[in-house]
Amino acid sequence: MAAMAEGGTTALMEVASAGQLQDLLQQPSRSLVVVHFWAPWAPQCVQMNSVMAELAKEHPRVTFVKLEAEAVPEVSEKYEITSVPTFLFFKNSQRVDRLDGAHAPELTKKVQRHASSSTVPAGSNDGVKEDLNMRLKKLTSAAPCMLFMKGTPQEPRCGFSRQIVGILNKHNVVYSSFDIFSDEEVRQGLKTYSSWPTYPQLYVAGELIGGLDIVKELEASGELDTICPKAHKLDERLKDLMNKASVMLFMKGNKQMAKCGFSKQIIEILNNTGVDYETFDILEDEEVRQGLKKFSNWPTYPQLYVKGELVGGLDIVKELNENGELPSILKGEN
Repeated sequence: MAAMAEGGTTALMEVASAGQLQDLLQQPSRSLVVVHFWAPWAPQCVQMNSVMAELAKEHPRVTFVKLEAEAVPEVSEKYEITSVPTFLFFKNSQRVDRLDGAHAPELTKKVQRHASSSTVPAGSNDGVKEDLNMRLKKLTSAAPCMLFMKGTPQEPRCGFSRQIVGILNKHNVVYSSFDIFSDEEVRQGLKTYSSWPTYPQLYVAGELIGGLDIVKELEASGELDTICPKAHKLDERLKDLMNKASVMLFMKGNKQMAKCGFSKQIIEILNNTGVDYETFDILEDEEVRQGLKKFSNWPTYPQLYVKGELVGGLDIVKELNENGELPSILKGEN
């Protein structure tokens, strides 16, 4: 395992395989481990590595690790890493928290919170509980309709979560979700906060509605449609977005900051054509991200559209570029 040395002390450890990460997490001396899933082509990741190095100086008992996401795909897939930078927090080999994106202040807060909770003196839990309750209050009110579940709406990780997602989708409910497997503090704390011992849990306007059985009863009585916020017509919104510009690219990130290698490659190709185009960051809108896959019958990103019609993803754009057809297609001449 390689390590980056700075000022005579180890700043960031570098992990290059699933086995190395597992060995590191299982070492009993590691109280808190922060893993940065990064990519060398992303400037925001390089910047966050510098932030991690500074945090390592302030928190010598915390282990800070960087792992190149695309070089160890089996690890990225295991932890559902879909963009960089992403940070995972581990205690006693268990994942306890997650942060997506280059948010240095939030990373600092999470490190401070988890590092301090590892060594909280006896009798000083009141402040910790108060901080957690404030966090839970913000989470339950993060969207008009919030679902705390096991997994994600796209990949539920228990039968009850799968059923409640099916009901909400059937009724065209607009909702955001939180994977309680991604944060052990929230998973345990929310049970006490809501006085509800199981998951999933559905909140509307920050107030607990209940779990799967309650939602089933509300569906049977017809009340669910009046309680939960309804979706506008997604297909119409997607059509509007596709036609926002003559050439529209749906990608991870934007022109200035691509957040995956595929998006970075397609941006470079389009820039070389000299044709004007607009982008939409699918990481900023889960409804568009999932809805466009179904609408276009194209399961991956990036996706390129010309005058509202799907051209394809990176492989097709590469092929069109190599055979010289891309400029005329982008100009709508074909």
